[in-house]
Amino acid sequence: MRIACVCGARPNFVKLAAVVEAMRPHRELRPFVVHTGQHYDERLSAAMFEDLALPRPDFHLEVGSGSHAMQTAEVMQRFEPVVLEERPDLVLVVGDVNSTVACSLVAAKLGIAVAHVEAGLRSFDRSMPEELNRVVTDALSDLLFVSEPSGMANLRREGVGEEHIFFVGNVMIDTLLRHVVRARSSDVLERLGLRPGEHAVVTLHRPGNVDAPGRLVAVVDLLESLAARLAVVFPMHPRARAQLAAAGLLARLEHRLHLLEPQGYLDFLRLLSTARIVLTDSGGVQEEATVLRIPCLTLRENTERPATVVAGWNRIVGTDPDRVLAEVDTLLAGPVHGGAAPEKWDGRAGERIARVLLQLGPEGVRRLRKRPEVVAAAAGAR
Repeated sequence: MRIACVCGARPNFVKLAAVVEAMRPHRELRPFVVHTGQHYDERLSAAMFEDLALPRPDFHLEVGSGSHAMQTAEVMQRFEPVVLEERPDLVLVVGDVNSTVACSLVAAKLGIAVAHVEAGLRSFDRSMPEELNRVVTDALSDLLFVSEPSGMANLRREGVGEEHIFFVGNVMIDTLLRHVVRARSSDVLERLGLRPGEHAVVTLHRPGNVDAPGRLVAVVDLLESLAARLAVVFPMHPRARAQLAAAGLLARLEHRLHLLEPQGYLDFLRLLSTARIVLTDSGGVQEEATVLRIPCLTLRENTERPATVVAGWNRIVGTDPDRVLAEVDTLLAGPVHGGAAPEKWDGRAGERIARVLLQLGPEGVRRLRKRPEVVAAAAGAR
């Protein structure tokens, strides 16, 4: 079975690493990696591939940045010739970025089966571009690999047939568990002059937090107050850095926080696993903190990953500085009594995906298709 495995942005690399690793022992599965280039920092992209032992991409589309419409359209234009040339039996996409929905659209229109890893997650907030990407990708997908119980319930509510849904667990956690010991060799704490358990990690990139000038002022107020309580490490998303600089707010933080460039996987895992608390608007960081048993405050009004809240390690606190700081003080005052990791977050999700694909085979995948194959006709029309 020829499988086009698509990645485009940092979280995709982490998830795809577990899936590709699980496929390697099986000669019946022939994956090839397509990097769309949505994450356009080549230095960080190369570091992530090296850290995660991902094979070098077989195809690099080099799409780069742009508006949502421009980026999605460019991925589609550059991915279609790859599909027509390679004729995979399956296009496997992960997560909820623009590359995910763009490649799903291309495959579906060409009659190629689509598998979505991390299917069914819902924040129920249509103002989030990622939510729209999730909904559309799931509607197009033939194999829906679900990471937590809420995903099963959401897909059933939306009318997806049981034969298309597979509860496999969380591939991001596969990668974390595989590399957490190795990450201890990172010297990032020493370079920053930090000791384990004495710092907070902050990640922010959602438009609702970093694109509105009024909200940015509140975020900076919050970070300054947080830095008065403990050391703060802030690996900055390019969008967050650009918006803070444009608003003239970056200088307020430069001498109070450890402002870093985006980190490689092992360095970031070392920072996260040794943190006292985490403040984030990232879905993946919520999951990683939960498994690492690091108290997490999510700076949003919702989450598409409710299993992290149920486990007791994640609290949804919004963005009001007073509310967030009250939660910070509560966490710093005493131990957090969280529970075990969610069901099937055990490091074997990638294996379960590979097992499903082996059991189905190319014919089984084709039987799950809801649309006729048209790739031959499309190729002939080029």
